[in-house]
Amino acid sequence: MVLHRAARAGRALSGSPVDRVARLLLSPGALALAMLLMVWGFWSAPLYDLDEGAFTEATREMMSSGNYVSIYLNGEPRHDKPILIYWLQAASAHLFGLNEFALRLPSVLAAMGWVLALVAFARRHTDRDTAILAGLLLSLSLYVGLIARAAVADALLNLFLALAMFDIYSYWKDPDRRLHLRIFLWLGLGFLTKGPVAVFFPFLVSGLFYASEGTWRNWLRAVFYWPGVLLFLAIVLPWHVAVYLDSGWAFFEGFYLHHNLDRYEGAMEGHSGSFLYFFLVAPLLVMPFAGWLVASLGRLKASLSDPLDRYAWLWFFSVLLVFSFSATKLPHYLLYGITGVLLVMARHRDVLRRTWPHFLPVILLLSLFAALPQVVAFAATRTDRLYERTLFELGIQVFSGTPQYLLAAGVLVALGISLTRLAVWQKLVLAGFVQSVLIGFLVLPGVMGVLQDGPKAAALLARERGKELVFYRVYQPSVSLYSGQVIGRGEPRPGQWVYLRIDKLDDFMRRPSPYRKRVVFRQGPAVLVAIEARNQQDEADAAASDDR
Repeated sequence: MVLHRAARAGRALSGSPVDRVARLLLSPGALALAMLLMVWGFWSAPLYDLDEGAFTEATREMMSSGNYVSIYLNGEPRHDKPILIYWLQAASAHLFGLNEFALRLPSVLAAMGWVLALVAFARRHTDRDTAILAGLLLSLSLYVGLIARAAVADALLNLFLALAMFDIYSYWKDPDRRLHLRIFLWLGLGFLTKGPVAVFFPFLVSGLFYASEGTWRNWLRAVFYWPGVLLFLAIVLPWHVAVYLDSGWAFFEGFYLHHNLDRYEGAMEGHSGSFLYFFLVAPLLVMPFAGWLVASLGRLKASLSDPLDRYAWLWFFSVLLVFSFSATKLPHYLLYGITGVLLVMARHRDVLRRTWPHFLPVILLLSLFAALPQVVAFAATRTDRLYERTLFELGIQVFSGTPQYLLAAGVLVALGISLTRLAVWQKLVLAGFVQSVLIGFLVLPGVMGVLQDGPKAAALLARERGKELVFYRVYQPSVSLYSGQVIGRGEPRPGQWVYLRIDKLDDFMRRPSPYRKRVVFRQGPAVLVAIEARNQQDEADAAASDDR
């Protein structure tokens, strides 16, 4: 074994530089590096509002209350998602503390499992090089890297969706009782992560695929496999029974009716878009491989004769079309169907012939990164809103100077890669590494810092001083998390601090109040105002109010 590895390493270092690069790109080391870059820095950036803040504050309140059945956010019931992601975040926080590292760790591990599951599946049904390349495409895709670092439920859902879809195809090809049961295991865990979506797409895609093979009766037998159904219920039912006993029908009405049916029929939280929304979003999700995806679509007809390719395309188009008809549209929804397509792209990598049609989107995206100070400065001139202008001015400071020089160097490196004699797919993978480095080390930390450094610092200061916070015309759950308290709204009392955005400061200071107001903190968009008593009677009244 040692001699075999040494010989393989020797081959990787022999031949022309082009040959050596080609072999290194398809090595386990390259895959390990891509996976590392996919999650790099997840422990350092502050948690963002609203999504990460909402998930993690709900986890903090779960740990604080000791209620691990019902989910609460800011003291109110939260019915957005089932329980599994909160349990995993809480378990991680018990081990490593309530911090960014612990709260994002479940997503990081899920994303890595997602990549490894794809590699293992591809290795089983294709070949070693295709398997590693598919793993590289998933690890280096733009939106996958963002989801992998986020303390939300989506990386975990994508892991269970991918595992279920992989095992369904493997079972179709070679039926096995253990494999059959494992499908229902993934469906159950996915259901506990994000609900019906984890079952709907495996059910739909498998049905279409079996029908395309003329074996729909086999599909019916596979679906109504009672040991599997019982395993699924054993995973899903206990928590549903527990949450019903704890809080009645509230979760069922809030999640299944409101956050599933209503979300599909009507746009929620302003997340709307046209029918073509996901057709336009798909290339962006897999950047820098947008051109590669489009080229793969160009040979769709030829792919349909191959069962594995057909299965992957049915998976992709099922997700695309179902969510295109949905009123609520968010980019990460399409990730539920992208995994199989990346395998198809890896299988047919040699169809890429011309560099620039595929490389131009990469250069444009990296050039946008390099021009961030100028882009943000232009945006600042187009708004009269103080909050937005404050963020834009911070962005100019963060991305000017050395960061901009490094981002511009990334563009030059990508241009240099495009001029090499490597195959087009190899150039795009190298560009993926460049993109991941720039995002992980410069773009993402900068953007998160602009948005969240101020709110985090304000919350930590209040926690250090032991001050109770009150929200004024704002809701940022990350502030609740970092301050370690449920933050209410209402009329502030002496001794409390008011958290607000900078664009609300003048309005708040003008409001009539029997108490003094003093700005004690201001950083970026975040402001803290201390409420102070004018005399001892005010202090006594505030204390009496606290006692009541």
